[in-house]
Amino acid sequence: MPLEGFDQANTEMTSPSTSVTRCCIVGGGPAGMMLGYLLARAGVPVVVLEKHADFLRDFRGDTVHPSTLQVLEEIGLLGKFNRLPQRKVDHLGVRIGDRLQPVIDFRGLKPFNYLSLVPQWDFLDLLADEGRRYPHFGLRMCHEAVGLIEAGGRVTGVRVRSPEGEVMVKADVVVACDGRHSTLCEAAGMTRRDYGAPMDVLWFRLPRKDTDPEETFAIVGSGHMMVLLNRTEYWQAAYVVPKGSDETLRAQPIDTLRDSVAKLAPFLADFIRELASWDNVKTLVVRVDRLEHWYRPGLLLIGDAAHAMSPIGGVGINLAIQDAVAAANALAPALRERKLIDDALLRQVQHRRLPPTRFIQVLQVQIQKRLITKALAQSGEPPNVPAILRWLLQFRVVRNIPARLIGYGFRAEHVRTGENLQQA
Repeated sequence: MPLEGFDQANTEMTSPSTSVTRCCIVGGGPAGMMLGYLLARAGVPVVVLEKHADFLRDFRGDTVHPSTLQVLEEIGLLGKFNRLPQRKVDHLGVRIGDRLQPVIDFRGLKPFNYLSLVPQWDFLDLLADEGRRYPHFGLRMCHEAVGLIEAGGRVTGVRVRSPEGEVMVKADVVVACDGRHSTLCEAAGMTRRDYGAPMDVLWFRLPRKDTDPEETFAIVGSGHMMVLLNRTEYWQAAYVVPKGSDETLRAQPIDTLRDSVAKLAPFLADFIRELASWDNVKTLVVRVDRLEHWYRPGLLLIGDAAHAMSPIGGVGINLAIQDAVAAANALAPALRERKLIDDALLRQVQHRRLPPTRFIQVLQVQIQKRLITKALAQSGEPPNVPAILRWLLQFRVVRNIPARLIGYGFRAEHVRTGENLQQA
């Protein structure tokens, strides 16, 4: 049965250290914030727990694809999103030697023919501000879920480390959106299948001159690969390295990385000293994995907590938001009507989201095996693009194919939960 003790507010305090709500969301990233917003918008009392004091962390996923723009349009937030600082990108290429090869082209796609590079903290702040419009929305910063509460074989809440000490949040359903190192996934003993990744990524930023290239593009050299995201005032760089080589690299002088970057992108040489030390370089340990089961009685995992994605294509944030929309569509009616959240309802979310997740992960693994592994192992001259592929990529309709696969994905979700500004 649903938990008892709800009043008309977002939560009820049943004791100084215990509160009760319909849905407790653990993790204030894209999946958690979008799900919290959608449930509150639909009239469901919800609490989102975020362990940090703010969203201001660098080098998080900030590539917003057309699939996410569609969701924002459906919930009436696209106008406000468009006012955030961002750069719109409508095509992507790969520089090999002196040649920039166009590969991905969003132009001509509908309804959105671009993707947006937006600082993730601005996007999350927008969702938080909009969520606070609803009386059912609760966002608790500096609240870290450290364990599950269980009763009768069912998850009934979470134990939380807060500024006031350990507290408990009890709920009809707990949704874990706490990332690829999910505490709740570990606590629940979920089984994860690892599909492997041949690389890790070093993230850093460098100043950008007006005379620099305008494009956002990848560079493939002899045994090296780097992606440069044009953020107008600076370059956000993703330097790809062989899996597990981070510690060995960091034992070397920072000049090793500087020299390699300057060789790949000579136009960066004037500012390469801005990369002062290894402290300016963050490491993303790349993983591609997926849970066998995304749920247990009373518990659902979505986003990176359910499936860690490679950074290839910048799909992670967008798949997470698609998960959140599917979860809101499935859960909101039952939560609003105080019905039991049974396994069949949670299974429905996994059944809906597993095929597109599997499709993208298979695509990422193939790109890793066929392109990235070979590029990192290359010696001598940079690799060549086969002549037949260069010929095909002359045509925008061909370049539209990867753009649609990445930008819109497979089985796009649409918001089916209405807006409810009244008290539940």
